[in-house]
Amino acid sequence: MFEFVSGPLVWLAFIVFAGGCAYRLGWMFVTARKDRVVYPYMSLKYGLRSLLHWIVPFASVNMRKHPVMTVVTFLFHICLIATPVLLTAHVVMLREAIGLSWWTLPPLAADIMTIMVLIGGVFFIARRIRLPEVRNVTDYSDYLLIAVVLAPFATGFIAHHQFFAYKTMVILHIVTGVLWLIAIPFTRLAHMLYFVFTRMYMGSEFGFVRNARDW
Repeated sequence: MFEFVSGPLVWLAFIVFAGGCAYRLGWMFVTARKDRVVYPYMSLKYGLRSLLHWIVPFASVNMRKHPVMTVVTFLFHICLIATPVLLTAHVVMLREAIGLSWWTLPPLAADIMTIMVLIGGVFFIARRIRLPEVRNVTDYSDYLLIAVVLAPFATGFIAHHQFFAYKTMVILHIVTGVLWLIAIPFTRLAHMLYFVFTRMYMGSEFGFVRNARDW
């Protein structure tokens, strides 16, 4: 079981992830090309100006109005991406598989960042339950998607600290990680693929066409 999930299943997940991302990005560019206003309205200057304001904490009015949401959102996304990429165990496995390696996080930093992801996920669930304007546009799939994102971090943390049956938790960690990876291009998690393009388009439309700011 362990040999299968840590070998063929992981490689299959990476293939589906890469193929799915390529398909979704290709579809986006082809669809945009068919639209009469997307490419003509695109402006590198206004697009980059907008992008810069939305990737810097508190650079937009909306971020300054909601400081807690801003801090949690930035920490959550930074830790969500950096932790699995810079985790020592993952880098060692990659080096053994294809010979590539890079700098890794100290164990304490990896633990703290994992906990920050889990806290961020709980915060987003509580926000969907508590705020009427968010609850009204939430259905079960939103909670399921958050659970899919959090599961690899929770199982990985438990496995690392051996709070439960180690081998079982490692298998669960790999399986939930595979689900997360495959879900990215085929669910709303795909917003991570579109973010740069959509933000640059919005910035171009507001700056180049409406002569206004979108932050």
